[in-house]
Amino acid sequence: MAAENAEEMLRRKRRKRLLQGLLIGAAAVGVPAIANAVIRKRAGKLQPARWGRTQRYAWSEGEVSFQRMGSGPPLLLLHSFGPGHSGEEWRDVAQLLEDRFRIFVPDLLGWGRSEKPAITYDGELYIQLIDDFLHDVIGQRAVILAAGLPAAYALQIAVDYPERVRALGLVVPQGLEVHSEQPDLKDALVHRLLKVPVLGTSALNLYTSKKSLSHHLRQEVFASEETATPSLVEHHYVASHQRGAHSALAAYVAGYLNHNARELLPRLTCPSWLVWGRQAVQPPVEAADLWLRHLHGSELQVFEGSATLPHAEQPRAFCRGLLNFLGDVGASL
Repeated sequence: MAAENAEEMLRRKRRKRLLQGLLIGAAAVGVPAIANAVIRKRAGKLQPARWGRTQRYAWSEGEVSFQRMGSGPPLLLLHSFGPGHSGEEWRDVAQLLEDRFRIFVPDLLGWGRSEKPAITYDGELYIQLIDDFLHDVIGQRAVILAAGLPAAYALQIAVDYPERVRALGLVVPQGLEVHSEQPDLKDALVHRLLKVPVLGTSALNLYTSKKSLSHHLRQEVFASEETATPSLVEHHYVASHQRGAHSALAAYVAGYLNHNARELLPRLTCPSWLVWGRQAVQPPVEAADLWLRHLHGSELQVFEGSATLPHAEQPRAFCRGLLNFLGDVGASL
């Protein structure tokens, strides 16, 4: 119950910030229209990734950029959602593991350096994308590590297509605290308003300002404020102001990317590793008990001194935990 209350409080805070932006945008439509264009132009383009080999997957709904590196059994790393989020959060882990695994780190459609088509973004879209990526790009049974909401997508694939997944790592997953895969009326209204030209863009520009992003990273993502360096805030700022980036972000903050995992957990057959940061707030570490209650046989590892992205805050300790887990279940062979 505490985990569900914490999630609801965060949803209300996000909704309040977005509504404030909508009110500001409505106050003077002409000025925001000019300001929005200036903001996007000044943000500039995302620079090419400086790790791994950048490759492209021509998916049916849009081209997906991904980093590939290493050799050995395949390991797929799926990033969390949020303003400016992308596969960059897995960079340190990927570099530490490239001697042991053939690693794939995609920017999911609508995020990072991947295309951002004007389509309907929801959980089913990403489940299909991940499944197609496993089949078309990786081509063999893989270990999957997924953070946040994409953990529920990976769980769905592991249940529906067990031949594709050797083992599953769920990193501060979301999905049990979701009451419905459809947003409530308030979130649906916010989402509709966010799609209004100028008005919605103004609200999302406020939500993804450098001040808001710094708060997001320091208070909602990392346990240590020092981790949210100016360069990292700048990266999230540029990533969240790429042309088309607001569509997937709006779907996320309005709850359209939710995927309920509760009914899936008892059906999971592959080995699973549950990971949490002690200082995580969305959802808090107390939510791990809910997952363990339904996820029989799973291992839980809690990382002290980290929050929502323990793999980004403590990559070496995270990799040691992963290798221990895979060694225990024989999935690294």
